[in-house]
Amino acid sequence: MPRSGASHPAAPFGPLDFQLVLLRRMADQQPGLVEDARHELGVSLAQLREANRRWQAMVRSPRSRGAAQRYRSVLGEPAATARRRIGDLECDAYQWPVPLWPALRFEVLTAPGGAVWNEWLVRAPGAAAPELRSTQDLLPWSCTVDEVARAFDPVRPLEGTAPTRWRLAFTPPGEQRCVADFTWGLLQEVRFPERT
Repeated sequence: MPRSGASHPAAPFGPLDFQLVLLRRMADQQPGLVEDARHELGVSLAQLREANRRWQAMVRSPRSRGAAQRYRSVLGEPAATARRRIGDLECDAYQWPVPLWPALRFEVLTAPGGAVWNEWLVRAPGAAAPELRSTQDLLPWSCTVDEVARAFDPVRPLEGTAPTRWRLAFTPPGEQRCVADFTWGLLQEVRFPERT
């Protein structure tokens, strides 16, 4: 019989835990949506925090495997792989399903040599993208960075507030200039700097 207070080995870190990591970063901007998603997944706030703590420990560990290998160990083999050319760079794209967002995939882009240079949520192949015509269409969690960039071209990328965050500045037709904030590639909010 184990002694009271004896530590138990942690369960393997898997896809559910990874979804909690995505949610933890999004909680700063969309706490209500994150709370709903957490309930949908049937996990406690403590479990969400623990998943994030374990992920950060894996990322920062001196024995950490490379980022691409870490994603494979957590998410399994990718559901789709492709070779992609972005400007002058040829890269490999790996995608995994994310049950919380069935119309999206988590995508990792690796440069030659295997270094990860982008990791974010993208629209799943064959899934319908939302029609984006004005800021009224830009609802939290409804669209991705690339969808907003295509819909409101030209856009100006801005520095994000954290490594997993992106910002785009643009002016929709007939509207004021706005800034869209994304976490892990998914829209979180749209702000109008001129109004503040």
